[in-house]
Amino acid sequence: MLERFHVPNDIAVKIKPEDMHATVLDIFMKMGMPHDDANKASEVLVYADVRGIESHGVSNMLRRYVEAFNKGDINPTPKPKIIRDMPAAALLDCDDGHGLVVGPMAMDMAIERAKKYGIGTITANNGRHFGAAAFHAGMALEHDMIGLSMTTGGMEVVPVDGSKPMFGLNPIAIAVPTNNEAPFIFDASMSSVAGNKIALAKRLNVPVAPGWVTDSRGVPILEEQKVPDDGHYMLPTGGSRENGSHKGASLGIWVEIMCGLLGATGAGPNRKGKVSHHFIAYNIEAFTELGQFKSDMDEYMNEIKSTPPIPGASRVFYAGLPEHEEEIERRKDGIPYHPEVIEWFKDITNELSIKWRLN
Repeated sequence: MLERFHVPNDIAVKIKPEDMHATVLDIFMKMGMPHDDANKASEVLVYADVRGIESHGVSNMLRRYVEAFNKGDINPTPKPKIIRDMPAAALLDCDDGHGLVVGPMAMDMAIERAKKYGIGTITANNGRHFGAAAFHAGMALEHDMIGLSMTTGGMEVVPVDGSKPMFGLNPIAIAVPTNNEAPFIFDASMSSVAGNKIALAKRLNVPVAPGWVTDSRGVPILEEQKVPDDGHYMLPTGGSRENGSHKGASLGIWVEIMCGLLGATGAGPNRKGKVSHHFIAYNIEAFTELGQFKSDMDEYMNEIKSTPPIPGASRVFYAGLPEHEEEIERRKDGIPYHPEVIEWFKDITNELSIKWRLN
């Protein structure tokens, strides 16, 4: 998480992860979710906060989920079913279930198939927002597999030189196991920055960087400034053609294809359903010797983080290392939340008659 999105230390309210988990679980159960589903949904949501992915944690997402439940947009008791099935692949209908629950279910299905066939893949349609993509990809790690997950995000991203959105925020996550080094876990939207970070920028009253957003006409904003009051769209990863936005745009379109078209629900402006997801698990032993692979990963990750930094930089990171270190710190010292978030929890727990734990 970029420094501009961190809650200032002088106002941060630190909460134990287990207290936040219990509170979120209670809220989800008040929304009508069964205990086990509410517990899994809370695990996914608090995972993001523990690893410093505030854009997909309780601060940004929980109130949206509560609103969606209240509107009837999320089915609290779904009955997902397989629509098409082959030995290593399947299409799953999520039955409008919460992505924080049906997403892990689908990834488990991919992992089980990979155990038998070397690779397993699931596309899921009729779903809802599934939180941090890294959680689902990371589920493969405990099985010594490589995990990949992606989902169709909000339709907010313009193509290169385009004036209106044609694909979603569309995050992709990849998780690769190691022995002793922090696992490689990449998680990024195919927009220049996660859409939820724009909400964070507004909450913290900080400017957005050049090449993150457009104005209301779709014209890229290429200098640092506050989010426009009269509306904006998101730019693809890369921001501008000169900086490679065609790469982010193409990957964003690919996610529409893998999730929406494989899920038979349309792509981009032609989407006919809600949210679609795609999951893949790779059984490493189908390709190479597991122990050697993980040792080679350790060696490679160590070499990357040991790269001499350029002048002005303190160290070199790889994807997953900063989050790994953040998790160690936050599990020890607590998760820092903005006071506004804590006030929202006071209101919602009082409204729902839920025990107060967030001291």
